[in-house]
Amino acid sequence: MLHYLVFLGAAVSLFGTFSYIRDTLKGITKPNRVSWLLWSITPLIGAAAAFADGIRWAALPIFMAGFGPILVFIASFVNKNSYWKLGKHDYICGVLSVLALVLWGITNNPTLAIIFAIAGDAFAAIPTLQKSWTHPETESGIVYVTALFNVMTSFAAMKIWSLSEIAFPIYLIFINISLLFAVYRKKYILKSWNNKSHTNHTIS
Repeated sequence: MLHYLVFLGAAVSLFGTFSYIRDTLKGITKPNRVSWLLWSITPLIGAAAAFADGIRWAALPIFMAGFGPILVFIASFVNKNSYWKLGKHDYICGVLSVLALVLWGITNNPTLAIIFAIAGDAFAAIPTLQKSWTHPETESGIVYVTALFNVMTSFAAMKIWSLSEIAFPIYLIFINISLLFAVYRKKYILKSWNNKSHTNHTIS
């Protein structure tokens, strides 16, 4: 019965995606198109590779990790003020990500395919991770919270626990936690530290 949690994860993921799209349409959130376009491709590759390796319901969260970003990418064209201006660094990461996808395309080994898919997704994540670190106000953290919940439900549907089954979910957990830290570190973590330091200074 636990494998049905992937459907709950998919629904939660969609909620986060639509919240992000809403903020994008309002111009509050400014998605990096390089990241979101490639994020829509690499998880789908990982899901296809996992499916080819005999994985079924556990691949749904990975599929959702790719389906949501394509919706965000499309939404970024609706409001001309709702996208992040791309620089040289963004394009370099995009090229490296595409290269990883090409390497996936020339191998028939499902495990290697997932490794290349992870590499491609990681390179695609770098521009948004950097933007979230320097300009967290241009990101909406809710989408990463729901994405994290979504991918964690995949463990409930796992049966084999092979490398091809757990590699991409583990990576997605890591990258979403990293993005959440980048988005909220100034708003909550650093603010909390500063308040604590101020309190200690006042007491002393």
